[in-house]
Amino acid sequence: MSLPTEPDVEATTRWWQSRYTVVCMCFAATFVCYIDRVNISVAIIPMAEELNWDIKTQGLVLSTFYVGYLLMQIYGGRLADRYGGKLVLGLGVLVWSVFTILTPPTAYIGLGALLVARIGMGLGEAVTFPSVYSLVTRWIPNTEKSKAIALNASGIPIGTVFALIATPLIVQALGWQWAFYLFGAVGVIWYLAWNKLVTTDPALHSGISSTELAYIKEHAPASGVVRDPPSLRHFLKNKALWAIIVAHFCNNWTLYVVLSWLPKYVNEGLGVSFAAVGLVAMLPHLTSFMFLNIMGSFADGLIRRGWDITLVRKLMQTIGFGGLATCLLLISSVTDVWAAIGILCLGKMFSAAGIGGHSVNHMDIGPKYAGTLMGITNTAGTIPGIVGVYVTGLILDATGSWELVFQVTAAVTLFGMVFYLIFASGEKQFD
Repeated sequence: MSLPTEPDVEATTRWWQSRYTVVCMCFAATFVCYIDRVNISVAIIPMAEELNWDIKTQGLVLSTFYVGYLLMQIYGGRLADRYGGKLVLGLGVLVWSVFTILTPPTAYIGLGALLVARIGMGLGEAVTFPSVYSLVTRWIPNTEKSKAIALNASGIPIGTVFALIATPLIVQALGWQWAFYLFGAVGVIWYLAWNKLVTTDPALHSGISSTELAYIKEHAPASGVVRDPPSLRHFLKNKALWAIIVAHFCNNWTLYVVLSWLPKYVNEGLGVSFAAVGLVAMLPHLTSFMFLNIMGSFADGLIRRGWDITLVRKLMQTIGFGGLATCLLLISSVTDVWAAIGILCLGKMFSAAGIGGHSVNHMDIGPKYAGTLMGITNTAGTIPGIVGVYVTGLILDATGSWELVFQVTAAVTLFGMVFYLIFASGEKQFD
């Protein structure tokens, strides 16, 4: 597939293209996904007080979400590739929004009912990224893939920050129940807009121009749906896919450790007062939001200028993992609060480069199966949410050493960088 040497991707009189709407709606879905996922980490404090939950019960409520999230990743990707990302993502958002709204009543019914709701919410959210990838590979030209995935991924930090700010305000004003009612309602509103604004096939979109449609058909990595996808075993025999799997696992190790333990590190490790923890802890997330979009555009620019895709993917991943690991090793050498947070923000800036590396690599090696491939790698990427967070807790319990926590995280990151450099490819592996 040829790549354009001139910006003919904009060869249309309209400043806003239909594909931009698709990407923005995908970003909105990811944003809603994370506000619904993160809000319970704040709301569980008054929930536990009212319902007399101990720490063990709170941990069970929080972790049960990942049961559903793990189970549906691969199947969700296969469904998206076969039946279309619009249908699968739309139903996913609707399902998790309904279960979000049902969280308060099921909590009052009993712990068993609440755990079922949490699993159901995980099942719904599991299809998010596989469905987005399945849509992007059919809607977005090769030279815009990284930028599109970067915007979508930036819904993670901005959704996290929004939930951390908005949830306490809602809880204080209306009660913890309304944090679930209001956020769940946002997902339902998104679903109504999604059905009006998005199609799986660009040719079926009522508002697309003939110029844009022709450009997408010529330069998008894939088109149509997959009627008879290969077996999972067929995919797992490929070394280039394993490079993405390992990189996704290592990338998410840092993501989940920071997401789960950063407030505690800021409070106890750096001595920041509890009242100021939220403000300080959100800075790395805001840095991630900003630089994901910058790095995505940078990677696309290199490809547009004729750089080899494999070289671009490996370069971006090396910047991402190498820079992040260096910052993780440096952070324990400082004691000043703002110096430590500054290094963490710098690490987030570097790690954002991975959006032009492993994060978009699925659409290079198997464009028709991007949803399925994302489901496979995101299954591996979910494991650190359980193992990485737990291991970090063990380290802190046994040694109390934040330095060791950062060293272990850096080692995982460097392993991912080396593995990706050896086995990754930007060439198509699956027809």
